[in-house]
Amino acid sequence: MMSDGDRAGGRDDLVRRGLRFSQLRLLAALKETGQISAAAAQLAITQPAASRLLAELERLAGARLYERHARGITLTEAGERLAGRARQVLGQLDDARAELQDLGAGAAGEVRIGAVTGPALELVLPAIRELRVTYPGIRISVLVDTSDRLAEALAARSLDFYLGRLHEAIDARRVEMRPIGPEPVALIVRRGHPLSRQPAPRLEDCLDYDWVMQPPGGLQRRTVETWLLQRGLPLPGRILGTASLLLTLALIAETNAIAPVARAVALFHGGTGGTGGNYEILPVAEDLAVAPYSLIRLRDQPLSAAAERVIGLIGRKIDALPPVVAE
Repeated sequence: MMSDGDRAGGRDDLVRRGLRFSQLRLLAALKETGQISAAAAQLAITQPAASRLLAELERLAGARLYERHARGITLTEAGERLAGRARQVLGQLDDARAELQDLGAGAAGEVRIGAVTGPALELVLPAIRELRVTYPGIRISVLVDTSDRLAEALAARSLDFYLGRLHEAIDARRVEMRPIGPEPVALIVRRGHPLSRQPAPRLEDCLDYDWVMQPPGGLQRRTVETWLLQRGLPLPGRILGTASLLLTLALIAETNAIAPVARAVALFHGGTGGTGGNYEILPVAEDLAVAPYSLIRLRDQPLSAAAERVIGLIGRKIDALPPVVAE
């Protein structure tokens, strides 16, 4: 076990005592393969040489790192922890190499963005349009999902950053947040809906129709239900729950159902620039909004040059958003 004196030895203590990258690579390979021979083959060294490297690493760590069994090896708890750290170090070196390549070749590389639906249309889509012209070498992948799924993806380092809400799936101490604002919600119907032909439809009239909302427990659904109850209104009698925006839009287009969606989605699909204006926004519940969202990134995950460019561009899009007027 590591003593207090060892802990106080300094941040590079293991390196000063002889830790080598070949040992970290070997331990990471050992976690993947579960066999010393296969791990040695990945590093193009002999099995005896791999065994010597592991023995040296165990002496440096002061702990058993693996146990042998008939089908190979199993990492101990100490081995699992050190293997995880090894993969992080090697991954960061890979990121550094990619960043140097980006800098040498100009604006290039992959940027992985997450967003809830409203910001995906209001902020990410305009940024992508601009990037296709200004930095065509940057490859963008976008995950549109709920904030809990986005938080999990960020914690697993599958995203560079996301636009959404902080969720309990990720430790708040690990992230940096730039608050943006609430996400307005609108009620949409198909064009030509009976309510859209009324000069002044009331919210009470909407409750006579089927509604399409998120499944129970979804943030937007909880927001809508709470908003209605706080105003002394009953919940809709018939609700179809789905997390699919595509299915929601299809149901609205084919029936007289009503759906609460992010206002950015409603404007996109209800205007001439989106899907041809097949939907209309009802002039009710105009102060309905989901809790504020933010731009969220990990503190300990340096971004590539390309990701820094993209996050800077989205930041400028955020600055250009109209101010939220308090009711």
